[in-house]
Amino acid sequence: MTAPTDDQLAALGSAFDVFARRYKLSAAAGAETPLNEVDTQILLYVGGHRDCGPTDVARFFGLPATTISSATDRLAKRGLLERSRTEGDRRAVALGLSEDGAARAASIRKSYEDMCRMMLERLTPEERDAFIAMITKIVLHED
Repeated sequence: MTAPTDDQLAALGSAFDVFARRYKLSAAAGAETPLNEVDTQILLYVGGHRDCGPTDVARFFGLPATTISSATDRLAKRGLLERSRTEGDRRAVALGLSEDGAARAASIRKSYEDMCRMMLERLTPEERDAFIAMITKIVLHED
């Protein structure tokens, strides 16, 4: 396998910049007050892992516990996240989405889905499959 050329690196970087900008703008478009990326990802994670703890979130994202603590504080103050004590260990905190948090997470997921649909619609079915396979290979570090 050969190393990527400088032109390929520049083209990929430019495409990723445009993609990231559109992706973030799409996620923020319907929100009354946009969330930062960490808060957005935590909201989505908690939505898919009810009663997870802050340690679970920190481990999943590879972030310091203090970062997660600050983010969950922000989300709770905004009424998007709820924290409760678990029955088995009163010291442990379980995270869940409030009704507003669940609605916001659903809106974010819909925006992401719409963005992905828009990107894939520009490709033929064969190109879609190849693109998804290549992205999966990069993300999962598979050969």
